[in-house]
Amino acid sequence: MSAPTIQTSSSLALLGGSPIGEVTYSKFPQFSERAIERVGDVLREGKAVGLGRFHSPEIVEAEETISRYHGGREVLACSSGHAALHGALAGLEICSGDEVITTPYTWGASTSCILHQNAIPIFVDVERDTGLMDPELIEAAITPRTKAILTVHIFGQPANLPRLREIADKHGLALIEDGSQAHGATINGVRVGDVGDAAGFSCMGGKVLPTTEAGYLVTPNKDVFWKAAMIGQHMGRAPDEGFPDELRPWSDSLVYTYRVTPLNAVLLTEQFGNIEGWIAERRRHADLFRAKLAESKYLSMPDYAEGVKPVFHLLTMNYDAEAAGVSRDTFAAAMKAEGMLAFGYVPSPIPDWPRLHWQEKAGPRVSWTAALEQSGIDYRGMELPNCRWRIGNTIETRFDFVDPQEQMIDRMAETILKVEANIDALRGHERASGGASATKS
Repeated sequence: MSAPTIQTSSSLALLGGSPIGEVTYSKFPQFSERAIERVGDVLREGKAVGLGRFHSPEIVEAEETISRYHGGREVLACSSGHAALHGALAGLEICSGDEVITTPYTWGASTSCILHQNAIPIFVDVERDTGLMDPELIEAAITPRTKAILTVHIFGQPANLPRLREIADKHGLALIEDGSQAHGATINGVRVGDVGDAAGFSCMGGKVLPTTEAGYLVTPNKDVFWKAAMIGQHMGRAPDEGFPDELRPWSDSLVYTYRVTPLNAVLLTEQFGNIEGWIAERRRHADLFRAKLAESKYLSMPDYAEGVKPVFHLLTMNYDAEAAGVSRDTFAAAMKAEGMLAFGYVPSPIPDWPRLHWQEKAGPRVSWTAALEQSGIDYRGMELPNCRWRIGNTIETRFDFVDPQEQMIDRMAETILKVEANIDALRGHERASGGASATKS
């Protein structure tokens, strides 16, 4: 494949020049004709509700399919990734006042599931290069109230699961994985989700394994499975085969509605037939892009240790704003003007979010305020230097290349190198405009 030709004399589109052109992607999500036909069959048969395995062969098939993918672990199909994560905490009986160590650099679901159990999120900083939670900061955050570590495989990058497992076992803690962006990612040949005491995955339409809106929980522990079912499934799935007799006195309808629909159960089953091919294409395109990005002066992809294989739900790049002399937002705005999606995925550290600041007594009332107040936790002003660096110095982009699209990899590289070739003009633009250009995803 030939290297992209860079027209250094071409003006930036942000400054009135002609854009390189839009970076387009494979149609995604993709659904096979078989999947579409099967969904149609479910609708024609009027199977609108699935109350559990006893009620829906589609749910049986989905959970068994996912279990095979995860080495025979117990699987609970759910309505969303958040539902799966909440079920994981409930299944592990993490409740009021318990502390869960987690990451400040991610989507909010991995924190809200803790709050919804009236437990207390304890944030530790991330690695600057990857944005993954730094395992070496965890032990200093452990207290007598700590019950679990919840790690997030952000952007499809697997966290350091061997080290996290070691720390969890040393201190008698549960390890929970949020694999919502990382289906099929591996570390030393082991898939994410297959190391923790429980793991939650999102399968909404924008994820590596897409349905319309669904998720699933995996766990090696039947007790965790059934207790998770009791918090979010119809009657705790008490009618299902294998429900423990000792839990029957507590089976009732005091549950969240986290059950999966038969329609999405069908899609879960069918999509697992495609996932390895999609992942292979994501990785191949990422390798191509990494090679081309080597020409960049200011952007680089994270470096991964041997045995670490991400799946690139999103592509994250580290930006050297000091060397460029231009803010991340202005550089990203120039990329967007050329036709390439460029944004910062995490807007601010989660502990900065006002609904966690119970001391302020402001805003709409939320259910976790009393638990946070009772704990005395104060999230205001946490340092988190690597998290804060990434929020101002990374550029993320969509990476749904699940069919051969090498020409779009060329276009992405051409976009970045064109912006860099015009960096002096971009610096002047930023100075003249009095600051960074706004960029929104």
